[in-house]
Amino acid sequence: MLREEIGRLRPGDRLLSSRELVRLHGVSPVTVSRAIGRLAAEGRVVTRPGSGAYVAPAVTPAVASGDDGADMSWQTVALGDRVVDDSAVASLLAPPPEGVVPLTGGYLNPALRPSRALSAAASRALRRPDVWAMPPQAGLPELRRWFAQEVGGDVTPSDVLVVSGGQAALTHAFRALAAPNTPILVETPTYPGARAAARAAGLRATAVPMDRDGVRPDLLAEAFAVTGARVFFCQPTLHNPTGATLSLERREQVLAIARAAGAFVIEDDYARYFASPSTPPPMAALDVHGTVVHINSLTKPLSPSMRVAGVVARGPAAHRLRANQLVESFFVARLLQETALEFVSSPAWRRHLATLETELTLRRNTVVAALSARMPEAELHLVPRGGLHLWLRLPADRDEDALVEAARRAGVLVGPGRVHYPAEPPGPRIRITHSAPVHTAELVEGVRRLATALNGS
Repeated sequence: MLREEIGRLRPGDRLLSSRELVRLHGVSPVTVSRAIGRLAAEGRVVTRPGSGAYVAPAVTPAVASGDDGADMSWQTVALGDRVVDDSAVASLLAPPPEGVVPLTGGYLNPALRPSRALSAAASRALRRPDVWAMPPQAGLPELRRWFAQEVGGDVTPSDVLVVSGGQAALTHAFRALAAPNTPILVETPTYPGARAAARAAGLRATAVPMDRDGVRPDLLAEAFAVTGARVFFCQPTLHNPTGATLSLERREQVLAIARAAGAFVIEDDYARYFASPSTPPPMAALDVHGTVVHINSLTKPLSPSMRVAGVVARGPAAHRLRANQLVESFFVARLLQETALEFVSSPAWRRHLATLETELTLRRNTVVAALSARMPEAELHLVPRGGLHLWLRLPADRDEDALVEAARRAGVLVGPGRVHYPAEPPGPRIRITHSAPVHTAELVEGVRRLATALNGS
């Protein structure tokens, strides 16, 4: 039916939204997503995260089917119905159109990155002996030692595996710790990239509710008992998207519950360097039984291209993680590891973190004040003690998709809340990220445009 509809439209025309297609055809959102994905693979539509699907530009038959004009439609049958959904991740990486205020994404604006100091570190790394030689498979010993010290507790360098960024770490962890077609537990809401990585690994995500203090230990214990899951993924520090931080008491409770269930905890510590000094230590520092697999990435605080992360694991789980990386990608490029080591070992690292703390605090406070003044009907979940994101509950009668689309037309991008939920959302939500705009004036203008969209939606 969509193919027939596309035939009546012109290149560049927008298809009905997924929600409208669900209502019109009486099918599930998954069916619509698969249909759009198949049409995109056929070259009939182009998807734009946060905007929708559009009729693809007209192309010659040879370009549409391959340089040699071959018919590739057989692949649809051969690939089966398993879907690797990259929409949530792609939307995080897509650059905003010119003139649009990006209140979404997950990386620092270029003005906040220590680009000059990173270049200097790369220059020093290039002068290191054997910089083009093969690195140790688990990572440079000095870099592993640094990651171990950052976690604390009794973590040693031998517990650390250096991988290509936090997203790769999640993929390795899901594949290593859980068998395909088995359940895993995740906070709800949760980081969309983790959901995508788990689904690509063939895992079924089961939601565990949160409150303003993070995941609820009582419901976590119940979820382990009901599902039989052996993995729990969480972000205990400045959780994405809510900004919640688990107290020390709750961290200890989560560890005890997972230990009683014979399960692993994947601790995504992505916001460690955006947190206040009073933040409790990582759960990995409290763990003595090999329960926690801890992920600490340098990508978020430095640059999208600094694809270096340390994964802490112990016992057979550590061996499987290392084997998984070896089979998949061998190792992280030595030059990148040497550059990371040069930077975090220099005074520039601490100076950058101090500057970042000041700037991100100013940006958070600016957005909170602007939201209070212009959008009092939208309820802020909490004011986080650091981080990059703010989580907003919209009035119950507002359509989340309609607001996101209206905001885009008004010249501001915000993150839809539904992509953060592994099950049905409890109501309309949006995520606002304050790290991507150039300066605070752009943040204020972005909130103004969002308020205009909210009032008109």
